[in-house]
Amino acid sequence: MNLREEILAEHSKTQTNKIIQWVGASQKRFDELVQLFLNDEYRVVQRAAWPIGSIAENEPQLLTKHLPVFVALLRKPGLHNAVRRNITRLLQYIPIPELLKGDVMDICFSFISDVQEKAAVKAFSLTILDQLANEYPEILPEIITVVEERWEYETAAFHSRARKILKKNKK
Repeated sequence: MNLREEILAEHSKTQTNKIIQWVGASQKRFDELVQLFLNDEYRVVQRAAWPIGSIAENEPQLLTKHLPVFVALLRKPGLHNAVRRNITRLLQYIPIPELLKGDVMDICFSFISDVQEKAAVKAFSLTILDQLANEYPEILPEIITVVEERWEYETAAFHSRARKILKKNKK
């Protein structure tokens, strides 16, 4: 399979599933997909993001070696929303290495506080922060403060995730 050609052939769930099946549990094939995601033209990057996000759910071990690059990419100005959305989506499903936890926390806090950030990125960031709060309970007051400050301006997706966090953590 010429992966780049397949990515460009069609942007659909069917095509994404075809790519996901082709990658399977192969580190080599996943690495090929990641290279396109990191280094190709905008349209290829955008379309590669969807299967990468989905693969994280079923084959999280394939992402381990790429996590430092993915986390660093989240700080890149002007990064397309599809890339941010799929990286934050995949971070919900994998164990975050100790060395990256501080960066991930900082990035997620900036996303949930940013009035311009898209709803899905905020929702995924809330989930990541909630998971990290299990290990670092000292971040809970900051999560709750941001949620309460942003509540009236946010979407149903934000409210749904935030409500679960508040219910679980408010006494």
